[in-house]
Parts: sequence; C-alpha cells; structure tokens
Amino acid sequence: MQPDSNSFEEVRGRLHEMGQVISHRGPDDDGEYVGLGIGLGMRRLSIIDLEGGHQPISNEDETIWAVCNGEIYNFRELRESLIHKGHRFKTKSDTEVLVHLYEEYGLQAFQYLNGMFGAALWDEQRKQCILVRDRLGKKPLYMWKDVKRVVFGSEIKSLLRDQDVSRNINHSVMSEYVALGFVPGPHTLFEGIEKILPGHYVCIGNGKIEQHRFWDVAVSPNEQVSKAEWIEQVRESLEDAVRVRLVSDVPLGAFLSGGIDSSAIVSLMARISGQKVKTYSIGFEGKDEFYNELKYAKIVADAFQTEHHEIIVKPKVAELLPKLIWHMDEPMADSAQITTYLVAELASQSVKVILSGVGGDEIFAGYRRYLGEEIGRWVRYLPRPVRQQLLPALLKKLPKDRHSYWSNLFRLGNGFMETVNQPFAERYGSYLNIFTPEFSEVLLRRNNGHKERQSGELSSSSLGELFRQVEKLDPLNQAMMIDLKTSLPDDLLLLTDKMTMACSLECRAPFLDHRLVSLAGTIPPKFKMEGLKLKSLLKEVVQPWVPKDIINRSKRGFGAPIGSWLRKDLQTLVAEFLSESQIKKRGIFEWKIVKQILEQHQNRVRDHTDGILSLLNFEIWCQTFIDSSDPSRSL
Repeated sequence: MQPDSNSFEEVRGRLHEMGQVISHRGPDDDGEYVGLGIGLGMRRLSIIDLEGGHQPISNEDETIWAVCNGEIYNFRELRESLIHKGHRFKTKSDTEVLVHLYEEYGLQAFQYLNGMFGAALWDEQRKQCILVRDRLGKKPLYMWKDVKRVVFGSEIKSLLRDQDVSRNINHSVMSEYVALGFVPGPHTLFEGIEKILPGHYVCIGNGKIEQHRFWDVAVSPNEQVSKAEWIEQVRESLEDAVRVRLVSDVPLGAFLSGGIDSSAIVSLMARISGQKVKTYSIGFEGKDEFYNELKYAKIVADAFQTEHHEIIVKPKVAELLPKLIWHMDEPMADSAQITTYLVAELASQSVKVILSGVGGDEIFAGYRRYLGEEIGRWVRYLPRPVRQQLLPALLKKLPKDRHSYWSNLFRLGNGFMETVNQPFAERYGSYLNIFTPEFSEVLLRRNNGHKERQSGELSSSSLGELFRQVEKLDPLNQAMMIDLKTSLPDDLLLLTDKMTMACSLECRAPFLDHRLVSLAGTIPPKFKMEGLKLKSLLKEVVQPWVPKDIINRSKRGFGAPIGSWLRKDLQTLVAEFLSESQIKKRGIFEWKIVKQILEQHQNRVRDHTDGILSLLNFEIWCQTFIDSSDPSRSL
C-alpha cells in the first residue's frame, strides 16, 4: 500500500483490518509500519526467535523494512556471513537476515535464500517496494493495482478488506478453471488480482511496476553419471533437505500417508533428530475403505516408533466445504483440501510445524500420466499402420465388462491410443482435463455477455507459452515441467499452505528444496522411470530407509471418496448450490449440461466427481466472495 503523509492513521487501521482477517496465519503477533509511500502489516506465527522476531523489521538505520511469511532455512549461515561483512543484528530471526541480505546484495539477494517465503521489502532511499516469492511457490503472494496504488498480501481475502479492490469474477480464465479445476498463475478467479509467480520478484516504484525472474528449473540430463552415483547424490541431498527443515524453536511433526515420500521423510527425521517423531495420518472406514491408508502409515509408524496419531473421516465432513473455500480464497476441484485440513487440524493440537512429502511425484516421476508419455515415446517409433490400425483393433478385443479388471485396462488403453499421435499440449490436456474440450464449450454459456474463451484446448489458453517453452524437452520432462509450474504451485502447494495455515500450522516440504529440484533436473528420464516403473530411482534411493511393504505398494492419491459422497451424503449440499434456479441465476453454466452431469454421476453412467466438485465449489465461492457484502467470513 502507498499512503500519503496525511493518512497514516487511516492506513494503520486498514492494515490492521487486513491482518485481522488472516489472523489464522499468524495468531502469535502482529505489527505495522507506515511511512511516506508505504504501509506494511504482518501477522506472525512464531517459529524462530519467539521473543525477538517481531515484524515488520528493519536494518540499523531503518532505511530498509521487511515482512516475510514463511521460513529461510539457511538463515544462520547467512547471518554469520553478514556479520563478518559488518552488519549488526538486533534479533535472531530469519526475517532480519532478509533485510541485511538485501542491504548487502540488492536485488541479487534472493539468489542466496533457501526457503519458502512470500516477502515484501521497502527501500526508503530508492522509494521502492519489492515483492518476492520463493522458487517453487510454496508460499502464496497476491497483488492488486490501480493507477495510484498497489495492494498485496498472502491471501486474497486480506486484499478484499481494501474498499478499492473490487470483487468481480475473472471470466477470461473460466475455460482454464473448467478444464483443470484450478486457475494457473499469474491469474486468479478475481478480476484484477494476480499471483506473483514462483521464483519472481516485482519492483514497485518511480511510477513503474516491473516483474523479474530470479530462478528457474534447469532441465539438462547428464548422461555421464551412473545410476549408482545418482542414487548417492539424491540420498545426500534429500537428507540435507530434511535436516535444514528441522530447525525450529517449537515442536514439529510429519504428515504420514504411508506412501514412499512421506515415509522417507519420517525415516530421515527419526534418524537425524534422534527423537521420537510425531506423525499424523487420516483414514476412512466402511464402504470408503478403498481410500484408507492407515495400515500402511501404521507400518511406518511402528518401524520408527513414532508418536502416532490417526483420524477417521466421516462423510459429514464435506459440510466443511464453505469454510475451506473461504480459507482457499478460490475454488478448486481437489478433494485433498478436505483431508489436508482435517489432518492439519489434528496435528495442530500438538505441533506448530509439520513436514510433508509433497513434491516427490513432480520431480521423480510419480504420476500415472507420465507412463503415457514414456510409452508414447516408443509407440511413435512404430509404423503408422501399426499405431493407427493394429493396436486399436487389439484393444477392441479386450473384455468390456465395466466391473472387471480388464475394463480399466480397456479404458486406459483406449484413451492412450486416442491421444498418442496428438501434439503434447493436447495429450497433456487429456490427462488432466476434468471435462473434454467439447464438453467445456457447451458447459460454459456462449451468450452470457462475458468474454470467456470457449475453447477448452490448453494450448490456446494462457498456458500456451509454457507449452512452447518445454517443446524441445523429452516427453517425460515436458509433462513434469508443466506440472512443476502449474498444478504444483497452483493446486497442491496452494491447498497445502492454505489448509495448514487455516489451522495455524506451518508446513515444510523437503522434496521441494530447490537444490534437490535442480539435481533432479539433471537426472536422465531413463533412471526416473526405469522399466516403466514410477519413481524407480527414488525407490532405490529410499530402499535402505523405508519398509519393503511401502516401497512395493501401489500409488494412491491423498484425497477423499467424494464421488460416493456426492451420490448420497452430499445430495443436500449439491441440491442447494447446483439447483436449476441457482445455475440459471448465476448465468455462467448451461443448466441442461449441469443436469446431465449430475444425472450421469448419480446413475453411475459416468464418473463426474471432479466436475461436480468444481461446479459445487465454484458456486460456494461465488456466494462467499462475490455475492456477500462481507467476504471476511465464510458462509
């Protein structure tokens, strides 16, 4: 914010309001700094230097001020280096390191940071504000601007406390939302509000707003290194990533799903800390037993003698959706927001910091969709008649009983053959699209007076430039890089941050240490998915640490059985928010298509779980943020 000299008290009041609405992110402390041209506010969750880390914080002569949400893991080493260069520190907090680092290196300072952060710096001498977001987008940072001012914050609801910030739907990104179930950055579903991109900083001053990249993932496979050497390098890097994330002045624990990633984190925490690790898991019972991973989590908990905590989820928890969407700021078609919130709520009763295995799939090839890219690489070497005639004919001979094992193979194989000869953007869209491009076009109303792009083709959307940037990479790295720059920061990391911070819990992700991510970018694809085995290299990396039953188990996502809940327990919620009258009143979706989606799902003709969740969450979001006169609270 940029006040004039006569409005300091008014700005302090506004900053206080903006802070209050996100007090869940920082219940331990708050503060404001207002100067000529700047207003900074902060809500603090105290993790490092509990007594002395009050923010905003300045350098010695108060010419540089900073607020920072997140953690700088290498702050101690940086602090020592800066002291040797003559800088004087008044606290032991990691945020003060950011101030002196900028004082010493200017805009090159961000290169030295290892951490997760959304930060703002005020340079009094240059009359310049700098907004910076960490390399992978682990912490959110939003910005709104007009001709006179810039308003920024860690959550959109904070920006909305400023009366000049409008609450309008960004219709230009509705096609992306319908296709993916989230909005890729830098856009949001709020018109005029954008995300600072991961690995970027924005300079605001002298009548200019300029955005710059300070880091990017480099993909350059090194064929000269043996698999054994890669395994050793990854082990060392992952172990160090966990070690630096154990620095805390408050209790910490770990999410434990029973998968390879979280199990590896728990094993390293136990070995490095030498203490009993607190672990937290979530499960389901009855007909939802398929989603239950508690038995695998228990195997790991027993192996490392952790202090283990479990929670069993009932369908009624979906009534939380309005509250969760208020915390999310934007709708998202990902049931992991429910499970993440509930396990975070459980963990927050005994710790303030949690470690998570998020990110392992994106850098070590853990998603099933990557198999399609790797298989396709070989299929495209086959003669055209074999690809276009023989293979499809063989697939048609598979049994079509939809309740049999073969039906799944038939579905996957058929879908694969339909896309194997398409350009990468179309293939990628087929893996992730909630609705087909054709379905998306008829779902979004054509004559609603807004300028939505009707095409559901991701290549023609705002993602088009990203697809062009990766077109020279091998197929596996193409898919992984798009995930790393879209679904990771704008879906997984966003919901992880928002759902944990909703419980005043800080979540750290060792797999997304930028040094480990950079290392993974140099590993050839043939090792990441050797023999069409997902995470083949990572499985060898963690083999000495993790129980055999965990390494050999099949992958399962961290979601909830929303599909079955939508048919039964959530019928009342669906009827309320997706009624004919409500859909027509909103005027964005075609009611006859929405009705078709609901009926097909209810009658088990087609699984529309993600699609219904995206529509349901969108309408809840509209009523919470767009319709409400007070978006500072949930429905």
